[in-house]
Amino acid sequence: MGIGLIILGLAIGTLLGFGIFALQQRRKKVVPQKNTSPQRRQEMTQEKPTMPTITSMSDLRLFFHRNTRPIYFISATNFNLAGMDERVPHFKHINYIDCYDGRHPNVFVPSEQPHPEFEGIEDINNYLLQNKEVIDYIKRRGGDPVAVFLMFDEKTEELCKELGIELWFPPASLRTRCDNKMETVRIGNKAGVPSVPNVLAKVESYEQLIKLTEENGLGSDLVIQSAFGDSGHTTFFISNETEWKKYADEIVKDPEVKVMKRINCRGGTLEACVTRCGTVVGPLLTEIVGAKELTPYKGGWCGNEVFPGAFPEKARITARDYAYAFGNQLLEEGYRGYFDLDFLIDQDTEEVYLGELNPRVCGASPMTNHAAFAYADAPLFFFHLLEFSGVDFKLDVAAMNERWKNPKYIDSWSQLVMKYTDEEVDIVDQAPESGIYRMDDAGNVSFHRFDYHRLAVEGENEAFWLRITGPGDYRYEGADLGILITRGRSMTEEFKINARAENWIRGIKGFYKGRPLDTAVAEQVPSAGAFKIL
Repeated sequence: MGIGLIILGLAIGTLLGFGIFALQQRRKKVVPQKNTSPQRRQEMTQEKPTMPTITSMSDLRLFFHRNTRPIYFISATNFNLAGMDERVPHFKHINYIDCYDGRHPNVFVPSEQPHPEFEGIEDINNYLLQNKEVIDYIKRRGGDPVAVFLMFDEKTEELCKELGIELWFPPASLRTRCDNKMETVRIGNKAGVPSVPNVLAKVESYEQLIKLTEENGLGSDLVIQSAFGDSGHTTFFISNETEWKKYADEIVKDPEVKVMKRINCRGGTLEACVTRCGTVVGPLLTEIVGAKELTPYKGGWCGNEVFPGAFPEKARITARDYAYAFGNQLLEEGYRGYFDLDFLIDQDTEEVYLGELNPRVCGASPMTNHAAFAYADAPLFFFHLLEFSGVDFKLDVAAMNERWKNPKYIDSWSQLVMKYTDEEVDIVDQAPESGIYRMDDAGNVSFHRFDYHRLAVEGENEAFWLRITGPGDYRYEGADLGILITRGRSMTEEFKINARAENWIRGIKGFYKGRPLDTAVAEQVPSAGAFKIL
């Protein structure tokens, strides 16, 4: 019996020993060891925090305030998302054009490298993604990089994948399909958002055009649009055979064009963002279109205004309802994130019609993302970033949309997009630098100081100028000179450029000095309206 107890005791002791040993081994997986670095010991003893669901504006702002992931806006300039770098830590701009002469702390512009002639902003972005200085810059900053773009294509997607950069936008193929003006009409029809009376067809002759318009009751005063194009480059106003012949070569080459009845309209634009919680809708902005002081294109976009009461209440409500419905249909099409809708408001009937879709950030984005609600709540682009971040959120979009339509969330601002309007081509010797300019009581404009903050504009006698075309660049018809941002309005009640805006335009253009073009380099000049960069 004594021997049995001894054996039993030894067995129990052995089992306890193995149990204690096993427990120690399990603890070794979580208890820091003496020969482990302090950083590694901290990593081993700390569990990764789980991100709580974002349910309020304060949660949203805090989330981006604590952002540590590198986010890059890669584009020709930083214009479309200017200021986002100050709202989101680790947000940087990688640009081709140095608008700030190297003085903007969050803009990186690599030195110029040999490249084929650019045919679009997609080419610029692909060039940047293959530039060694850009690649080294992204690698040096480390982290898990993200890229957002104004424009990109399938090659951009491939380059981002090769570089380990996550692209936070819907696929290029989907964006291209939605960007097609014919497809926009079809999406709008499915969403219950009407376009100006139109017919979509292949047009090969003036006789066929007349037959189409008679069959569809469109009249003889027409507007024809190609599938793609910007700022009036592919919008043609035709009321007789002479005007048809002027644009016929551009029209007949397309497999399908949009033939619209011409209406007496005002243009408006509205940005929104498709999210899993619904479509977030921004304010309706006026559009400055075809102003001869700013653009050589009759139907060309050349600026915006935002101010309380810019449109009758009925038009504002209708446009917002249409944007919400259109965004929900985009979600059905597989699209999510930021988009812009242009609207046409018939002055005779007050009907609101869908103009076109921009499935991306666009030229109106700086106005939307710096409106008063962007500081009271959050910039609209935050919701785009949030949608692609992978973080869970449950936001009351309906309540937010209701709040944002209140006039108190709208300040009065305008932006003028200045293009070179002369037919003669030259090379710029002198150009006004980016910064704050002032206008005296006589309407004379002078440079005040360098700055890159639009909010540095203190009153209507000051303006922020963002230079695009600088010394050494070509000035050709349609070239973007720059953007002037002011407080207050730039148009009259009849929506013509007002006297103050005329003084600003004349004053800024007066700072440009050019020299005649050397015939040896004449062939290198881009063609008029070469491509969109804003």
